[in-house]
Amino acid sequence: MSAVSGQRGASPFGRGAVLAVMLVGFAAFIALLYFIGAGDTGTRERSGAAHAAANGLNGYAGFVELLEAEGYDVERSRGNEGLNTSGLLILTPTPFTDAEEFAAILRNREYVGPTMVILPKWMTRSPGSNVVEEDAERMQSDWVALIGAAQAGWTQDLPAPFTFTHESEQLEGDETPYFEGLGLSGELPTASILYAAENSAHEAVIKDAAGHALVINVVGEEGTDYYENAHWTMFVAEPDLVNNYGLADPARAATALALVREAGYGDTDSVTFDMTLNGYGNSVNLLTLAFQPPFLAATLCLILAMVIIGWRAFLRFGPAAVGAPEIAFGKRRLVNNGAGLIVRARRLRLLAVPYCNLIERRLGRALGIARPSAEAIDTALAVRMPNQEPFSALTERLYEAEKPIDILRAAQALHDLTNSIGAKK
Repeated sequence: MSAVSGQRGASPFGRGAVLAVMLVGFAAFIALLYFIGAGDTGTRERSGAAHAAANGLNGYAGFVELLEAEGYDVERSRGNEGLNTSGLLILTPTPFTDAEEFAAILRNREYVGPTMVILPKWMTRSPGSNVVEEDAERMQSDWVALIGAAQAGWTQDLPAPFTFTHESEQLEGDETPYFEGLGLSGELPTASILYAAENSAHEAVIKDAAGHALVINVVGEEGTDYYENAHWTMFVAEPDLVNNYGLADPARAATALALVREAGYGDTDSVTFDMTLNGYGNSVNLLTLAFQPPFLAATLCLILAMVIIGWRAFLRFGPAAVGAPEIAFGKRRLVNNGAGLIVRARRLRLLAVPYCNLIERRLGRALGIARPSAEAIDTALAVRMPNQEPFSALTERLYEAEKPIDILRAAQALHDLTNSIGAKK
């Protein structure tokens, strides 16, 4: 490498400005890595679907706030680990839930902890411009307009004892959408009612005026292992009892709290709302693992090392020196660099064949041989230089050399031979 000249260029930035840029850039980079690893990349949770973070009529954000106000430890789970909580797990499946996959979750929960399933009901759309002026000012991005009720058809494909038919009923005239159970009663917000068809393995918890089960406990058949030992699963067939629409009424809000106590056997303060079924699950990636024990310690050490290296580079002595080009131009420099690469790679033995061919062509021109070969050159040398060692013997010595010093000596002998008879490069 060429020597560095003594010239120094003036820095166009002050030390304080450079330090500020480095710190801001470093902090932004670390924040980017963390948020990517945590899965917080700005994904919208407010798409009009019915889940624990939705503020629309069909959402359950109000249910979450109600439980938190009552002192429950509430978590919105975006990972599969939330499905293994020993506390009450609340599932909010969609109308297009796969029955087989959902049944696997319920089976796994039988001996882990209690489960409440809130079935879907409302089809929705964006309110658009059909909003009164006073509501438009406070309208949030996830508000929805209800366009119709629809039952979940996949409940019929669940295995026993969970299977049942999700039915719907539309009240006519002056009929009151009434409900009663757990010592509470009141009116439902609409005349569109969803309920669970009767099943001997189920126990009605909340009923309507016609005796239909709006909420059921899956207790199983008497004498079965599920009946005796498993945690029973609660299905809320009529979600207007617990969604934001329903919680606007004090009686329904009280009923929602009673359902939580019933589902959790009254002895749990932990409630987990699953959001993976609504498409908000986070997959574990390498960045996530980097910010979790036991890898967090190694990540912090790496960050500290980066800080130390950056600080050391910032405190270097004076401005950057202006140096000459590291690689000089010209044929000689090209040859030197190529030779240096060969020496560094320790591949000198690979030069034997091409070097012998080169010497052979040079000697052929010097001796006037049209088609030079080792035999022809040996014959010409025997006439012109009787005491000279044959060309074939010199090349054979180079071919057999293994040590660098032996390779150089054999190559030097061939070079001396070309000089002795006046060969030109």
